[in-house]
Amino acid sequence: MRLNEINIRDPYILPENGIYYLYGTRGATCWGPADGFDVYVSRDLEHWEGPRECFHSGDGFWADRDFWAPEVHPFRGGTYMLASFKGLDRPRGTAILRADSPLGPFLPWSAGPVTPREWACLDGTLFVDGAGLPWMVFCHEWVQCGDGEVCALPLTEDLRAAAGAPRVLFRASEAPWSQRKRHSSGMEGHVTDGPFMWRLSDGRLLCLWAGFSEAGYCEAQAVSEAGTLDGPWQQLEPLFLADGGHGMVFRDFDGGLRLTLHTPNIHLQEHPVLYPVAERDGRLVRGEAGT
Repeated sequence: MRLNEINIRDPYILPENGIYYLYGTRGATCWGPADGFDVYVSRDLEHWEGPRECFHSGDGFWADRDFWAPEVHPFRGGTYMLASFKGLDRPRGTAILRADSPLGPFLPWSAGPVTPREWACLDGTLFVDGAGLPWMVFCHEWVQCGDGEVCALPLTEDLRAAAGAPRVLFRASEAPWSQRKRHSSGMEGHVTDGPFMWRLSDGRLLCLWAGFSEAGYCEAQAVSEAGTLDGPWQQLEPLFLADGGHGMVFRDFDGGLRLTLHTPNIHLQEHPVLYPVAERDGRLVRGEAGT
């Protein structure tokens, strides 16, 4: 199958041992009861096989709805999935799962969410700092805090739990293009979604994230000139303004940089797209759509 036949949100591609592994939020169960995640595989980024279920919640799992944004990261000999979940009586949070292979099966690794229990959080991504220490970068959800936050949380070295308190890196309203959105509850605020960290060749650190501009859902980028989580963070022009977001960057097996994100941001129509990207003047710039 081709990417336009795969109905997922929040695509994440892991290149590993000659195979591309694609994960994402199941389109059909995104906004309600859910029970797992799938993986698709490809050797050329054009033809994909799947879906193959790589995580199934089963009885006793703490969440039963809104299974969102699985990311898979190799770390110190293990394969870890960071994903967000919600329960009827528990706020949304990001938990960590583990498997022996990118194909799964992934099993719970952290004891429930790693993000603060009283916060509504989503879209955790793994970042390893210059000292080799692991962090989760995630969003404190705008529906709780009003002005969506991108935060960083130190993790224990076994990735089972938080190793300290979260710190705010930046807020959505700091981007001059960010537009207020109205939630179904009637509240208004600025949205942050889907952070992803990328180290530029000159040492600067980028944070890709998604929000809303006048043009709709978009893929943004912020830069830390110092190359550290502490910043300060400068908001740049968005990478993608045409009704798509929650992206990430990876290097393909030919050495090229690729951006993947989902578009359009419409239920049951979302699918991954790929764009070549390049480093220029301390940021990423996007080329024309590829496969």
